[in-house]
Amino acid sequence: MVKPRLIVGLGNPGIEYRDTRHNIGFMVVDELARLSGATFTEEKRWHGWIAKIPGAVLLKPTTYMNDSGRSVQAVSQFYKTTVQELLVIYDDVDLPLGRLRMRLAGSAGGHNGLKSLIRNLGSDAFPRLKLGISTPSGRPAGDRLAGHVLGKFREEERTEVAIMIKRATDAVRSACETGVEAAMNLFNRKEEQP
Repeated sequence: MVKPRLIVGLGNPGIEYRDTRHNIGFMVVDELARLSGATFTEEKRWHGWIAKIPGAVLLKPTTYMNDSGRSVQAVSQFYKTTVQELLVIYDDVDLPLGRLRMRLAGSAGGHNGLKSLIRNLGSDAFPRLKLGISTPSGRPAGDRLAGHVLGKFREEERTEVAIMIKRATDAVRSACETGVEAAMNLFNRKEEQP
C-alpha cells in the first residue's frame, strides 16, 4: 500500500501568481495545512515552504514551476522518502475544470513542473493528483495556453474551483489514510465524486 509522506503542491511563488490556474497545487496544500492547523515556514536550503501535518510533510517549492524538481529532490532526500511516497498536486489543462485524476505514475504530459521533477528524481513513478483547469471548449491552443494557465480563475469559475479544492483535500487525506490506490478508486470516478 502506497501512502504519501511528502505532499507537493506545484505553483509559482510571488503575489502576481496568487490565485492563478497554474497555482492550484499551492491552493490545495494551503488548504491541507489550514485543516491541520499547520503553518508554512520558508526553508531556503530546500528552496521551498514546508509545513508538517500528521504523517506527512507539505511542500510548496519556491523555485518557480520549471525548476520545482530541485526543491522536491532536496526535501525528499532529507526526509528519506522514496518516489512512491510522494504525492504531487498540479494543474492539468487537458482535464475539464473541476475534474480530479489521481495516478500512481506517468509521463510529464507537457507540464514543465513535472518535467523538472522527472529530470531531478530520475523517475516518473511517483503518485500525482491532477486538477482540471481546461476551458469549456478544451485545451487552449498555441499562445493562448500560457495566458490561460497563468491567468486568474474567472468569477464564474470560483464555486467550481472551491469544490475542486475540497475534493482534492479529501482525496489527499484519503490517500494518507488508506493508500493512493484506494483513493484512486474512490476519487477517479467520473460520476458521483465525493
